[in-house]
Amino acid sequence: MLRILPLLYLALTLFSCAEKKEKKDPKSPPNVILIFTDDQGYEDIGANGSPNIETPNLDQMAKDGIRLTSFYSAQPICSASRAGILTGCYPNRIGIHNALGPGSPVGINASEMTIAEMLQNTGYKTAIFGKWHLGDSPKFLPTRHGFDEFFGIPYSNDMWPYHPQQGTVFNFGPLPLYENEKVLDTLTDQSQLTTQITERSVDFINRNKNNPFFLYVPHPQPHVPLYVSDKFKGKSKRGLYGDVIMEIDWSVGEILKALKTNGLDENTLVIFTSDNGPWLAYGNHAGSALPFREGKGTAWEGAQREPFVLRYPKEIKAGRTIDVPVMAIDILPTIAEVTGARLPNLTIDGKSAWSVFTGESNESPQEAYFFYYRVNELMGVRYGKWKMYFPHRYRTMEGQEPGKDGLPGQYKMIDMEEIELYDVSTDLSETNNVAEQNPEVVDKIKLLANNMRQELGDSLLDLEGTNNREPGRVD
Repeated sequence: MLRILPLLYLALTLFSCAEKKEKKDPKSPPNVILIFTDDQGYEDIGANGSPNIETPNLDQMAKDGIRLTSFYSAQPICSASRAGILTGCYPNRIGIHNALGPGSPVGINASEMTIAEMLQNTGYKTAIFGKWHLGDSPKFLPTRHGFDEFFGIPYSNDMWPYHPQQGTVFNFGPLPLYENEKVLDTLTDQSQLTTQITERSVDFINRNKNNPFFLYVPHPQPHVPLYVSDKFKGKSKRGLYGDVIMEIDWSVGEILKALKTNGLDENTLVIFTSDNGPWLAYGNHAGSALPFREGKGTAWEGAQREPFVLRYPKEIKAGRTIDVPVMAIDILPTIAEVTGARLPNLTIDGKSAWSVFTGESNESPQEAYFFYYRVNELMGVRYGKWKMYFPHRYRTMEGQEPGKDGLPGQYKMIDMEEIELYDVSTDLSETNNVAEQNPEVVDKIKLLANNMRQELGDSLLDLEGTNNREPGRVD
């Protein structure tokens, strides 16, 4: 009997441990929501200092999470920016440049892996509601690139017959509205689109409350032409543009409300940012990138330094503002780290910024960020607190008559003749060129740029890269 007692005790202990192990909840993978607006300026949310646009939901989201003040989009224009955030690559690495038009012969290559594909491989349900803009041929549509569901438009909302320059500069056909790979309708009025995108998003959350999911919400607004539903018309102190931003803020609030209703609030990572800065040619129908210089379609800070708010109550300490440089190419590897998903078996440029978001690190995940535009022109480099520009041609509205009420003004072109260097940690408007006073910084950034040119090339210097990949092409 005495011999049996220790064995009985051991058996009971093992049984107790096994019972505890069974009762312990397995780690639940977080849901991921990426809200991505179009042409929204840095200043165009209350948390970033907007003097005339109210965004209570985004402001609360910033209080509940973190706000980045040095977050950059991958490029200062539509398609390229989307390629960067979805693949973790500089867009020129994967052959996506500028803004792809209707019937584009190129689009995202099937060999590239999007965030949606990466998470789909991990068992996530995936959806996109909004603007795609990575090719409109069937092989390029979202449902061929990791998304279970698609509702929205295949390219920019101004690529339609009502463009103000239709018949002179452009000759666009009807703007299709898609459900997966089927055209539901052609749009003549976009005033209900933000509402429809929001309703689809809420419904997707409701249907997938028991599955991990990735929801991508690339709003077509506030890209011109501006449209808003009747319930937000005239609500802001900033005219129609402000009304549009207020409706987007409402949309954010509805999505966050759906998470709480379904008990998903704590374990959902929500990111809000924009694809590039404001389209300044459109005057009162454009946003504001202040205090930064210029806007969309340049390499200056106002073109790619974007509003960025992140909320994830389970893991992220609330109420922090972080001024560490991070770029949209870092989002895919960050999501991979958080979800345990496997990274693409391809060269990507992004690195996880998770330790920056949690506060464990105050160092950028990258030594430098590279600002390419047009067809592979390396215009600038961000290195620490420094931003350096190489000679190139850029556009500006400075001194020009601004556009009004949906009609664009005319940019003028300026040639930058020499290297320019700015301390963008303090000189936010980039007015004090300190290249001559900091030759060692200039030399270091030149070295970094030359290394990247070996990889990706630089058409300003007629250099081809050794590690660029081809885009997808229509057969």
